[in-house]
Amino acid sequence: MQHDALYYPSPSRRMATFGTRGMVATSQPLAAQVGMSILQQGGNAVDAAIASAAALTVVEPTSNGLGSDVFAIVWIDGKLHGLNASGPAPQAATIEAMKALGHDSVPNHGLLPVTVPGAPAAWAALSERFGKLPFADLLAPAVALAEEGFAVSPIIHQMWDEAFHSYSTYDDAAFKPWFDTFAPNGRAPQPGERWSSPGHASSLRAIAETKGRAFYEGELAEKIDAFFREHGGLLRKEDLARFEPEWVDPISVRYKGHDIWEIPPNGSGLIVLQALGMLERMGPEGRDPVETLHRRIEATKLAYVDGFAHVTEQSAMQPSVEQMLDDGYLKARAGLIGEQAVDPIHGNPLSGGTVYLATADGDGNMVSFIQSNFKGFGSGIVIPGTGISLQNRGWSFSLDPEHPNALAPGKRTYHTIIPGFITKDGQAVGPFGVMGGYMQPQGHVQVITGMLEDHLNPQAALDMPRWKWTKGKTVEVEPHFPDHLAQALARRGHEIVKVADPISFGRGQIILRDSTSGVLSGGTEPRTDGAVVPW
Repeated sequence: MQHDALYYPSPSRRMATFGTRGMVATSQPLAAQVGMSILQQGGNAVDAAIASAAALTVVEPTSNGLGSDVFAIVWIDGKLHGLNASGPAPQAATIEAMKALGHDSVPNHGLLPVTVPGAPAAWAALSERFGKLPFADLLAPAVALAEEGFAVSPIIHQMWDEAFHSYSTYDDAAFKPWFDTFAPNGRAPQPGERWSSPGHASSLRAIAETKGRAFYEGELAEKIDAFFREHGGLLRKEDLARFEPEWVDPISVRYKGHDIWEIPPNGSGLIVLQALGMLERMGPEGRDPVETLHRRIEATKLAYVDGFAHVTEQSAMQPSVEQMLDDGYLKARAGLIGEQAVDPIHGNPLSGGTVYLATADGDGNMVSFIQSNFKGFGSGIVIPGTGISLQNRGWSFSLDPEHPNALAPGKRTYHTIIPGFITKDGQAVGPFGVMGGYMQPQGHVQVITGMLEDHLNPQAALDMPRWKWTKGKTVEVEPHFPDHLAQALARRGHEIVKVADPISFGRGQIILRDSTSGVLSGGTEPRTDGAVVPW
């Protein structure tokens, strides 16, 4: 049943972009062009994803960098593969150590929330297993962008400026390299202003020449270690040296005749699958758009509180993934959805600032790839002279030893970043993703229901006005969210708040392949400087 007319009073809307030989969709046009150039040089979808990801560390440093983490889902040669390249906490990162330093929770900025970055190792692992072109060739465009500079795009400027003002509140020498690297003129670069980073280019070269090992065992690891020792951080070169990405089997649920795939915990994709699983078990949505939105919001809320309560490193999870996706449990959770909004409480099955990109090639290979420093630039820590900005993933850890996501040495924390993938009848349909912190699972639910239930094309699914549950019965909506629907949801007990910031509602990319013709259709995010480049 289509509900799109409720969002689009006019039949005119942006349509999907089509291609036949390949496609790259990213949140920054220059990165999409880099990926396409790799496809046209004979690279495959994996090569294009790596090259685009490396370029994004330069042209969108506001969301990711050389110190990011990565998750990826790869469809190649008729099979789905998952990669978890999120790094663990340093061996010195204990609850006792944090409390001895005067913290009741892990700080969001500075040296202490930094865990082992996974991005360089992810690029190398993907290239070694599935790539066609030499690894160094894939990073060469990013090296050129860093060395020659690029003209900063408008949304990137906005995020850059916000980070500048945020980090300016800290009187700590450890933040000085961030300003030296990203604000050399004493401010964030303006839209259209050229910014370059020779240090970033040098680091990319070292990563390219050593297939990532310079970052974990060589010269870059030494510089990271020295900076953390000098400023009282916990990360050490030994933590870097022992890191290896993990190949994993993606997990899925059935929804509207399709299989929806996510990376298993410690990623939060399980939240998406639980929400879709509840909706699938509630039966047809019918013609009432208010009931439709109400159901989707309530299912997402119930799934999210489960995620907050239970998701962590999979080996430390109780209940298990299987128990959280159990048919009986999902039916019971769906049964909690009534006529009125609820203040959600997690269940117990045991008793019963990110970049996302998608690529596709002419041989049917496709990649769903996400790379993140967490919020904005991440920790605000940059290793001097290297361009390496480090994520702050440890911020998600709890210092309550009884919490499932309690901080522990060598443990991976709950992760917001999640790549998604759709298959049908054992064949690839395509990659999708919506970045943006805790918006990500909610964005996944909205674009999947938009495409598979409301029958929207990829671009229209991304264009739809979004909602975002924040807590209790509070749901934020975009300014252009239809007033009559907002008022009707309020009558059902939802506390509706209109929010003007489009970036807070996530930024997505989608590529789908038609099973009959092989034609690719893509959509890119209207809330950022994104681009989908077809071939």
